[in-house]
Parts: sequence; C-alpha cells; structure tokens
Amino acid sequence: MKNLFDLSGKTIAVTGAAGVLAGGTAKYLQEQGAFVIYLDLFQDKVDETVAEAKKISEKCCGYACNVLNQEALDSVYEKIMADVGRIDVLINGAGGNMPGATIGPDQDVFDLKIDDYSKVLDLNLKGTVMPTMTFAKAFKAQGSGCVVNFSSMSAGQCLTRVLGYSNAKAGIDNFTKWMATEMALKYGDSIRVNAIAPGFFVSNQNRALLINEDGSYTERGQQVINKTPFRRFGEQEEVYGTIHFLISDAAKFVSGIIVPVDGGFSAFTGV
Repeated sequence: MKNLFDLSGKTIAVTGAAGVLAGGTAKYLQEQGAFVIYLDLFQDKVDETVAEAKKISEKCCGYACNVLNQEALDSVYEKIMADVGRIDVLINGAGGNMPGATIGPDQDVFDLKIDDYSKVLDLNLKGTVMPTMTFAKAFKAQGSGCVVNFSSMSAGQCLTRVLGYSNAKAGIDNFTKWMATEMALKYGDSIRVNAIAPGFFVSNQNRALLINEDGSYTERGQQVINKTPFRRFGEQEEVYGTIHFLISDAAKFVSGIIVPVDGGFSAFTGV
C-alpha cells in the first residue's frame, strides 16, 4: 500500500527558515526525506542554517531572500528553478511583530504607531502574499503544488494588545481561503492552499512576555494558560506533524482550511 505521508520526492521551500517554528519545521521535513530550500533575509543566517541542515543530509540548499522585495523574489525563484528544477511545496514562515504595533499594558489603542503597524501588516500579510504569487507560478506550470501559511490564534478572536499582528493574520486566513479557491478553480485539484494557526509557543521573542525569570508565569502568560485546556504552552515539534499532513498526499482533498495547533485554546471560552 502506498505511504500517503511519504515526502521523499518533494521539494519544499520555506521562508523565514532561520526562525524557530519555520526553521524547526524545515529541518523536520528534511529528516523525513524531502529536499528543503531554506530562505531567509540575511545571507549569514542562511549559511549558518544550511550548514546545520547539511548535518541531516545533503538534500538542502539556501538563498537569502527579502519576501517584501519583488525583484529579490523573482531572482531567487529563477535561481531555484535553474538549480533545483521544481518546487512542490511553499511554507510561508516569515513574519513577526514590532513594539510600536502592540498596545502596551499601560497604553490604549490610540497610542498605536501607524508606521510600525504598517510594517507589521507588510511583513506578515504581504510577506505571505508576495512569495505565494511568485513561487506558485511553478505550481501552475507543473499542475500541482501546495502552500502552507502561518496564521495565529489572534486571527479569529481578539487577543488584546497585538492589533497589527492580529489584523495581518486575519488577512492571511482570508488569503488562504481565497487562494485555495482561485488555484483550484483555475488550475485543478492538485494545487492546494492551507494554513496552520499555532497556539502559544515560548520562544526567545516572547519568553519575557509569558514567563518570569523565576519560571513562573507572567500575568499574560497565566491568562493564556487559563484559556488553554491543556494547561501548558506548545512544544515546537508539535507543529511539525500537522504541516506534514497538510503537504502530504494524505491531505489530497484538503484545501482552504486553517488548522489550530493550540492545545484547545480556540475551542475554550475560559469558563
């Protein structure tokens, strides 16, 4: 019987691949036999990441790429097609937040810095739309392909303070459904677009927001735990299996969905 989860013949491009969740996912997929293309903003980060990935296997390469620069995206796309020959999967892992687009605990919404807000919208939303519009050209030519976007718990409900990030991720949910529909209607049932919505995972970027130096939860961290039925934060590797499923043949009839990976956070009202 065919192994529906076999990735050994797939070539996977990952943006934000020097980051925690996207980078960890990329390495996991390489361990499963896929050829992985590591994409990130800075060449030194790409080189460092690929050097680590080479310890897994030789089935990888990397390119510096600014996901908000169309000329850079086009150049990298052409290099990939010349060097590798195809792309079967695009994982849009590039994203992030900025303090000015976040409402501090002693601020209100009118303290929002619009310039930072715009940058966060660009990085997360345009930083997903632009690579998809570029790399999905390969899917049109091949007649097959798959996209996985990174959404967030902040997309479908109001998480206080993270206005810019929340707005951008809501846009990603809409774009995921829109692009899934468009690609299927125009190019057939072998091109799929989905997203995952991670719950709360502790990283260097948000550790101080969620956990005190003594290991106890901050006020915000405790609020998250109170609304998470699993009563814990996620582990990085708990994202990998969902993405594996979405890009595998096991999900051939799955498109246009956003999958929560959140320990029940999105299902629970907190009471």
